[in-house]
Amino acid sequence: MEQNRWEVIRTFFTANGKLIYLPAKHKKKLMVLEYLVKDLKVGVKYPENELNEYIKKFHDDYATIRRELIINHFMYRENGIYELNPPDMWRTF
Repeated sequence: MEQNRWEVIRTFFTANGKLIYLPAKHKKKLMVLEYLVKDLKVGVKYPENELNEYIKKFHDDYATIRRELIINHFMYRENGIYELNPPDMWRTF
């Protein structure tokens, strides 16, 4: 499974870490989203503008990615503040 995950990451990210595009297949999309949140910390509250800047390091369409993080339970949003959910709440592949 781990090798498959890295194959997906190598397919959808450039060598310098930019996301080329979100995969259409749900399983691969979840792998990409999990990779995107690797540097975020559980328990830390991120204002929307700070999260946008973090996501822009990977891809310019931060709104779509932010929405996907919420839809797939990687993050929780309340009043414009985002928080990473514990990994056991994330949708799994």
